[in-house]
Amino acid sequence: MSDDVFSYQNDFQNSKEAWLSFKANSNNSYKYVVSGGTGMSNLSWETTITVQEGEIVQRHFIYEGDIEGLPEDELEWTENEGEINTHESYVAAPAITMDEVYHKAENEWLVESSNVTTYFQVDYRGLLSTCGYVRNGCADDCFVGIHIKSIVAL
Repeated sequence: MSDDVFSYQNDFQNSKEAWLSFKANSNNSYKYVVSGGTGMSNLSWETTITVQEGEIVQRHFIYEGDIEGLPEDELEWTENEGEINTHESYVAAPAITMDEVYHKAENEWLVESSNVTTYFQVDYRGLLSTCGYVRNGCADDCFVGIHIKSIVAL
């Protein structure tokens, strides 16, 4: 646990306990979907990270919506072992494990600050679904953190 005070500390601890239980029950093998989008257009995207026994084995990315001008190979792609995180995309979620997501939540996204609004939500199982912050005064697409659409055991 970080020595710093952070937002949603009790809720975070409960979610981390739910995660550790899920991780044990799934043999640390799962996939999760990170979703994103822009409020300025009807554009969204998803990155699916697949973890097998604690090791990332695949990252899949796809744009959704009306996309013009992007090459076909940038609209959807899959990275397998040995090539994880080789596509350079500013919108695709990096391939990190859920343990790393919880670490970033505790040490970066939920650290209290007077100039941000912090967000923290869990799914029906208590697993992290939204975690991050928006700097006060930012107008659009300013969220720093993660939106997890789903987490399923393999």
